[in-house]
Amino acid sequence: MKKDCFILGIETSCDETAVAIVKNGREIISNVVASQIESHKRFGGVVPEIASRHHVEQITLVLEEAFEKAQLDWDDIDAIAVTEGPGLVGALLIGVSTAKALAFAKQKPLIGVHHIAGHIYANRLLAEFQFPLLALIVSGGHTELVLMKEHGRYERIGQTRDDAAGEAFDKVARMLNLPYPGGPHIDRLAAVGEETIDFPRAWLEKGSYDFSFSGLKSAVINKIHNAKQRQETLNKEDIAASFQASVIEVLTEKTYQAAEEFKVKQVIVAGGVAANKGLRMELEKRFSNTSIPLLTPPLELCTDNAAMIAAAGTISYQQGKRSDLALNANPALPLK
Repeated sequence: MKKDCFILGIETSCDETAVAIVKNGREIISNVVASQIESHKRFGGVVPEIASRHHVEQITLVLEEAFEKAQLDWDDIDAIAVTEGPGLVGALLIGVSTAKALAFAKQKPLIGVHHIAGHIYANRLLAEFQFPLLALIVSGGHTELVLMKEHGRYERIGQTRDDAAGEAFDKVARMLNLPYPGGPHIDRLAAVGEETIDFPRAWLEKGSYDFSFSGLKSAVINKIHNAKQRQETLNKEDIAASFQASVIEVLTEKTYQAAEEFKVKQVIVAGGVAANKGLRMELEKRFSNTSIPLLTPPLELCTDNAAMIAAAGTISYQQGKRSDLALNANPALPLK
């Protein structure tokens, strides 16, 4: 009888210190996250040095809590998976150093995991993958369309040429004097606002699955600046609704077109912006009349967490992939 596989996941790529234990790549046994949002809120964004310091303070506590909640010990753990990149180099180093020390001390296999692969595999904690599948990754640092024909193989067919969607959300939120992180506040205002402003949609060349949000961001900023100069009062809710509608239309339509062209059997959504209610609703509406199932993770698996790293690490472990103790943080690690 095959033994169950327990993978310990560690994630410290940005401002969440997270440790999880996942069984057979599908079942969360424990998933502990220490968020730093309150520490960075007053700066309007993540301060790398502060993030690293918090990771140092929290990593041992979070690790202990993960084992306590799982009611397991080190003898049960088959391997350690850790985010090696991309992300903030100082933050990544805390997680990688911890994982390497534990792998050496406990004599466990070490597996480096790509952060975006983790976001993709958060969906496998909900349902089994059906290949070929298309993944829409939308976060503060990434906006990509990735085609997968088998486990652990990634073909990027589209990416942002400038700002990521989440980055644009945060910058527009800052212009509207909304707290950090701005995305949830834009989403909340958009739900009660109306699309009264015709902001641009960057479709790019015909047939392109790339994205561009820099022009949209500039259009919103110019609209706000011009209103201030004319001493006009703009409705924040309507700006949020109009901006969000532009982002969502482009994300949804390009995802739909790619899904049709590549004849995928499943579409999954991943990353922090996957928590956006407006995006989730529009994608569900767009794919409701198709035979292509759409997977959207619960909110707690959209943002950074270690269960997704353990889930992705399980596939690497089963495929025989291992990292040695020379593993280092790579803030520009490519997805391949």
